[in-house]
Amino acid sequence: MSQPLHQQLTKPPKTKLYTTLLLILAVILTSAWYINADPRIFLSNWDNALDIIIRMFPPDVTFFIEATPAMLETIRMALIGTTFGAILAIPILFFCAANVATPIWIHQPARIALNALRTVPDILLAAIFAAILGFNTLAGIVALSIFSIGVIGKLSYEAVENIDKGPLESMTSVGANKIQWIVFGVVPQMLPQFTSYVLYTLEINVRAAAILGIVGAGGIGRLYTNSLNTFQFDQVLALILYTLLVVLVIDFISLKIRERLI
Repeated sequence: MSQPLHQQLTKPPKTKLYTTLLLILAVILTSAWYINADPRIFLSNWDNALDIIIRMFPPDVTFFIEATPAMLETIRMALIGTTFGAILAIPILFFCAANVATPIWIHQPARIALNALRTVPDILLAAIFAAILGFNTLAGIVALSIFSIGVIGKLSYEAVENIDKGPLESMTSVGANKIQWIVFGVVPQMLPQFTSYVLYTLEINVRAAAILGIVGAGGIGRLYTNSLNTFQFDQVLALILYTLLVVLVIDFISLKIRERLI
């Protein structure tokens, strides 16, 4: 007599899962030991952290008035940097997409160049361009533009590679050239995703622009530096709350725009 089905079925062993988790844990612990990330250091300095937190309250909300011009400068930096980055990312993303730039000798070098742009942190870019262009908002705009190219280009070319191939094949069968193929077949399909990625990058850039002033690239980061250097932690908390408020407003507006597009 054959055994019941529920007795024949056995759960697969979870040895592989447990082994993987142990390896990940071992890598994390080894990395922490190698870089001397000792949690006891944090615990031994807890009183200093608590002192700073106490000194942050209550936040100096009157500092909002003084910080408003710098905050507007930060928003303008993020907006202009994102706009230029989005414009420059358009030709790059088509060169990176394997279904548009079919030859491997075209899309692979383009992807390597795009990855190179994404490798350099935005604050390092700001420091470099501040040394070249001077300690002003232009350095921050250039840094955010390059950073935006990397983010928008990466996300967008992946969206292009996942579009529906049906309309493209139909256009090819009736003799459409490459430009017509892109304009009428690719762009309408990826435009909503592209717009969403641009808005997402704008949100990131507002946060990034808030600290670029630390390296002299303008914006509200300059006030962060001044308040920290003078130990006015109530002003630091006010700046944090102000930045959070602006980010939430931009996030809400971006969400509503994305809902209408997608």
